[in-house]
Amino acid sequence: MEFVSILAFMGLGGQEIFLIALFILLFFGAKKIPELMRGLGQGINEFKNATKDVKDNIEKSMEDTTSK
Repeated sequence: MEFVSILAFMGLGGQEIFLIALFILLFFGAKKIPELMRGLGQGINEFKNATKDVKDNIEKSMEDTTSK
């Protein structure tokens, strides 16, 4: 549901979302879509973990500079 709300925020209506989904279905096929979504999910998780690591490093360096 969150994905649809993001697309709606970007100015895409129901008809545009339907056409994009149809294009993806025709281009990749029904068997590849779960594999693509799994890869997309893993990529998003890796991105979240990387941003969390960067944030933690910045906070740690801020704590180190204030404690000295």
